[in-house]
Amino acid sequence: MTAIQFDSHGVQSFIKEHEYEELKPQLAMAQQLLFEKKGAGSDYTDWVNWASNFNQQELQKIQRLAKKVQNQSKVLVVIGIGGSYLGAKMALDFMKSPWYNDLVEDGTKIYFAGNNLSAMALQQLLQVIGDQDFSVNVISKSGQTTEAALAFRFFKQALEERYGRDGAVDRIIATTDKEKGTLREEADTAGYETLVVPDGIGGRFSVLTAVGLLPMAVAEIDIEAVLAGAEKGEENYCSTDLSKNAALQYAASRRILYDKGYTTEILASWEPSLQYFAEWWKQLMGESEGKNLKGIYPSSANYSTDLHSFGQYIQEGRRDLFETVVRVDQVASDIDVPKTPENADGLAYLEGKTLDQVNQTAADGVAIAHVDGGVPNLVVRIAKQDEETLGELIYFFEMSVAISGYLFGINPFNQPGVEAYKTAMFALLEKPGYESESQIYKNRLKNI
Repeated sequence: MTAIQFDSHGVQSFIKEHEYEELKPQLAMAQQLLFEKKGAGSDYTDWVNWASNFNQQELQKIQRLAKKVQNQSKVLVVIGIGGSYLGAKMALDFMKSPWYNDLVEDGTKIYFAGNNLSAMALQQLLQVIGDQDFSVNVISKSGQTTEAALAFRFFKQALEERYGRDGAVDRIIATTDKEKGTLREEADTAGYETLVVPDGIGGRFSVLTAVGLLPMAVAEIDIEAVLAGAEKGEENYCSTDLSKNAALQYAASRRILYDKGYTTEILASWEPSLQYFAEWWKQLMGESEGKNLKGIYPSSANYSTDLHSFGQYIQEGRRDLFETVVRVDQVASDIDVPKTPENADGLAYLEGKTLDQVNQTAADGVAIAHVDGGVPNLVVRIAKQDEETLGELIYFFEMSVAISGYLFGINPFNQPGVEAYKTAMFALLEKPGYESESQIYKNRLKNI
């Protein structure tokens, strides 16, 4: 039984049935490359069977460390960037609330740092923590990611000033490579507790590893249920039958639309709690597909908010975009529209309805308007926001983009373009080893 229903009715006027049939041989080849580990980047495909083969000792260690953090601290600072924080933040919002830290009473608040280079943001987070007891989970496979490494310096200093050197060590958990890298060396030397970033899983696919699972567990999200949901995803989205595999259907629909000139995809939702799911999705899709001058540009929208900002563009702008809408059938809570005798706001016609009924009807109306306006509309429908659904939803999109990447003829598991900005930044900062490039890039600045 799947927690996800994929609905492609909104593309029926844009895609003909025979186009799916014609793509089947390419889909079969993409699956073969992935499952037989014969495709580009196959060293980074351990996520495919990760949930069903999850190491129970590692799971118990994650749960033990989560309890330790909960017992020690009112705040956990998760330090990381990209896949080292987006997955955990997405899961926290999805399962708890975007206002989790304001709502939590007896539990541990979770803040994210090391995902920017802003001095103001760092100082303000330190002010927010104030005199609350806190712990740190620093996440970096190499230990040399600039944003995370700098943030770790500041928070390690804050820990040492408050708890002393030994006390600081007891409040640091390093999620890093199992045997190499500067963070691994520091952790082994200092005696930090450690968790492992697997060799065979890239950052944007790492949410179901210790990278995402420790912060989830600290927030009292049932990580075993999340993994169980991902395991269901393995069962549901590894079929070679297009009619039975929603992940294949989604990948196929995206590829056909791309070939017709729809090169921008908007992942839209109608719940603010899914806003960071879209941020996680954007990294997953953008880093996986955006290579060799190919790929669908990933964008996002949170409705109805964004209908009042760039909804006009979606309705009547360039016809090179399509939408994938994540819809939730059973919201965690609902409220009745209040009744008033005077009807001054003209909303009496909504009395007797719930707010979610209004929200769902608005989603229906927008879908009709956008399709009529020339915007293909795909729907990923989930029954509810619980742990198993989250795990399956993560796996659904991971499987879809892996297949999609191979359909594009690229390696969906590397990110060579990310290194370009790092080279320029390191040269301008005069990092050792970049001396020959330093003056070149400084001269380049004069012409930009």
